[in-house]
This record gives sequence, structure tokens and C-alpha cells, in this order.
Amino acid sequence: MHAISRRNRMLLTLAVLALPVSGSVYAQQAAVDPNIVVTAATTTPGPEIKGVITARNGSKMKVTAAHGTSTIIAITDATKIKSASGLFSSGSKLDTSALLNGLPVTVKTLQSDAGLIASQVNFKNNDFKTAMMIRNGTSQRFEEQAAATEALRGRMADIDNYNIKGTTNVYFDSGQAVLSPDAKNSLCAAAAQAEATSNALLLVVGYTDSVGSEEYNQTLSEKRASRVINYLQQYCHWKPYRMLTPTGMAEADPLASNDTPEGKAQNRRVSVNILVSKSVEGL
Repeated sequence: MHAISRRNRMLLTLAVLALPVSGSVYAQQAAVDPNIVVTAATTTPGPEIKGVITARNGSKMKVTAAHGTSTIIAITDATKIKSASGLFSSGSKLDTSALLNGLPVTVKTLQSDAGLIASQVNFKNNDFKTAMMIRNGTSQRFEEQAAATEALRGRMADIDNYNIKGTTNVYFDSGQAVLSPDAKNSLCAAAAQAEATSNALLLVVGYTDSVGSEEYNQTLSEKRASRVINYLQQYCHWKPYRMLTPTGMAEADPLASNDTPEGKAQNRRVSVNILVSKSVEGL
């Protein structure tokens, strides 16, 4: 009788479900296929995925990288979930409830016939605290900004409820959603300006020029906005709970005429708006 290794025993128990990836940040419910079973023979080491959890749905999570690519990864009972330090010891296996939307993670994966499976998920304790605060509706109180925290919990999409304190535009090449070095510097400068503004929130809006179909430009404008948000959060340290819901506006609200190359270049942009709710202005 051949001995079965611990690794093989683990792999023989893994089962995953196929989940289609949609353009929305919310994962859609997938049907369970009881016939899909992952075995040692059908599993190989997969890539390491780094990014932010942007959707959870049962045994699946969507991880979006800084460059905008999203990956659906299955979570199983064998997945190890660890925090780097702090309240949760790295020696303790955490529950999947720790995998919150907005949490930056590093995921070690296995590749199966049905897709990627998380073998281990790592994250930083400070990032977990931030994600927990988002989930709880920013229930944690900052004594010096109690009114602002309440405004965050009751945030509204209507721009008329806010005063605009500043706008920073970053620009893109035609058909692209790649941030230039100048754009990255401008984003962190905008975040610093917002940080110095009492009770400030950020609203990110993506735009395109007139080249391409309406559907293509809508998707491109949303991708550009997503790229900017990821950079603001991951590299400029802007807190996700101080961000209003982003949007893509495609060709709407051009800064210049789309009849010239110079005008189109000005319209291929993402606007980062610093807003303060009128209800807390002056508090």
C-alpha cells in the first residue's frame, strides 16, 4: 500500500465552483456543480496574486490588482488565512470572515481545472482594522471628527450636497488606463491636500475622448477611475471609507473640443475632487 502524503490528502479534499467574472465589483451567485472535484493530479502551483478584495460571494472572492486586473479565487476549508502581526497571531488560522471587502491581500494559489484556489491568504493587521471599519459603516469614532464620521456613514451620491474644495486631473494616453509618473505624483499631492482639509472626502470620476464606441468608452472611463482609486489607497494611503462611490462618465463633460488632438488629450482624464459635506462645513 502506498502512503498518501499530507499534501495529497489535502488536495484530494478540495472542491471548487466555476464563477464567471463580470464587469461589476460585485461577484454574482454561481451554481454549484457537485461533479467538479480537484485532485492532486489536476492541481499545480498557481501564481501569487496581490491586490484588494473587491467582492465576496460564499466560497469565492474577487481580488483586484493595482493595474486594474481582477481575479476570481476560490476559498476552501484548507485555505490558510494569516495576519502579519498584531491582534491576530501569524501562528493562528483565521476564519474566512476575516476576508473583508477593501482588504489588501497577498494570495498564494493552486491552479486547478476549475480555476484558482487560495492555499494561503496573508494581510496586514492595520489593513484589516481599516477594512473592518468600512464594514461597520465607520462606526469607530475619532473624537476630533465626530461630525465628519457621521457624515461618512450617511454619505449621499448627490454632488449638490457637497462643496468642492479642489480638483486634480490626471491624464492618459489614447485607449490606455496606465498612470504616468507625473500622474502618480499628482495623485499623492491631491491626497495630501485633502488630508489637510477638515472632513474631506474624495470623488473620483473617469472620462474619455470621443474615439471609440459608447460602450467601449464607458468601460475605459470606469477602468481609469478604478486605477486611480487603487493608487490613492495603496500608495497615497487614502482611507477607503473617505472615498465617495466612483463613476465613469465616458465622453461626457469634455474639458476641450474633441475635434483636435490637443483637445482629446485634455479629455482623456480622471478628475479627483476634494469634497466637504455641506452638513459639516465649518464644524
